[in-house]
Amino acid sequence: MRARNFALLAASLLFYAWGEPVNILLLLASVTFNFVAARLIGWCAGRRRTLLLMAAISANVGTLFYFKYAEFVGENLAILQNLIGFMIEVPRADLPLGISFFSFHAISYLIDVYRRRFPANKNMTQVALYMTLFPQLIAGPIVRYGTVAKQLERRRHTIGRAACGARIIILGLAQKVLIADVIAPLPAAVFDHQASPGFGDAWVGLAGYTLQIYFDFAGYSNMAAGLGLVFGFSLPRNFRLPYSSLSVTEFWRRWHMSLSGWLRDYLYIPLGGSRGSPMRTYRNLVIVFLLCGLWHGASWNFVLWGAWHGAFLVFERMLRGSRVRLPGVVRWLYTLGAVTFGWVMFRCQDLPAAAHFYGVLLGGRGVAMPGFDLRVELQATTVLAFAAGGALAVLPRWLPWPRRGGWPAQIAGSALTLVLLLLSILQVAGASFSPFLYFRF
Repeated sequence: MRARNFALLAASLLFYAWGEPVNILLLLASVTFNFVAARLIGWCAGRRRTLLLMAAISANVGTLFYFKYAEFVGENLAILQNLIGFMIEVPRADLPLGISFFSFHAISYLIDVYRRRFPANKNMTQVALYMTLFPQLIAGPIVRYGTVAKQLERRRHTIGRAACGARIIILGLAQKVLIADVIAPLPAAVFDHQASPGFGDAWVGLAGYTLQIYFDFAGYSNMAAGLGLVFGFSLPRNFRLPYSSLSVTEFWRRWHMSLSGWLRDYLYIPLGGSRGSPMRTYRNLVIVFLLCGLWHGASWNFVLWGAWHGAFLVFERMLRGSRVRLPGVVRWLYTLGAVTFGWVMFRCQDLPAAAHFYGVLLGGRGVAMPGFDLRVELQATTVLAFAAGGALAVLPRWLPWPRRGGWPAQIAGSALTLVLLLLSILQVAGASFSPFLYFRF
């Protein structure tokens, strides 16, 4: 197992260095620092142990802050320069690939060692592999150390597990290239290339982005989980039909589940969770989702996106215990509308652009059907991807699936997987480079 871990670690570091040759030193420094910090936290006791944890978390958060948020803070402080009386200069630094993810991995590892959920690992190769495992290094899912601790020491490699992993990889690839990438030109044309889209164009572009971001990120998560399974790791599920949710609270139990679970266990509960008065619970929800928005990017758009979701969670918490019971379809439409409207802040470049887009969506320029006077045409493949994406994002929750399938079902499943693979290869061969959306976070 040592040789396998070392080979996989070398491959992961090579994978990262291929795209980030300079920042590989930052990644290695983070691994070394957190390995030593966890050992010290596990060895010490009492107040010294707590101080070590606080210092280690501060170092991780400080590094993340410098690379991701220092420029944002500096830009906002510079607005006040006339009042302050001098110019504020903030050093600019390129955002290292995956820093949000490997920083959260490190913080959760340190906290769990502090909580004595498991001892600090004495094998640096295993800790390094946990933090740098290439399928989930640059865009998640966020993996807890406890999830893979035993697998770092002992893993099962079988043809059956590898075949299952390969099928999951193909599924994720199909989600990315057959749905997300085919739909992508529409939201790009509306959000990026049209100075002022019409009512219909804006709604089509927003609907397209709603499907694009889901199938792009869910596709990556499935590919990561499939690759992990091929190498003997069981990575956590990241999506569970979020667009079929009947409340925003349920949406966050189904969307980016590894992030929402991380925020719950390492931020919301330590803040007090739902213990105490209702006002403290509402405060905790707002704080968590403000930080959730900020985690996605250094922009007021993301902060307001987090506040948007936090406000809906507070609203739904306030309605708990109410005797009002709305039909399921009404709750679904409410949830889908709240989430979809929120994506405007997520997709637009700045607040003025988002405000303008909201005005168009609400009929500020008049109501008209899509003119599609865009730089792309609504092709038959785009319509098909739209329809397939919408159906696959919602319907499977309510369809009656057989619990067991015999050999005919297995043959049909294998044939479908092969068809998806061939179609994906053809799509990739004829398309330009299209990076995953969550690489920017």
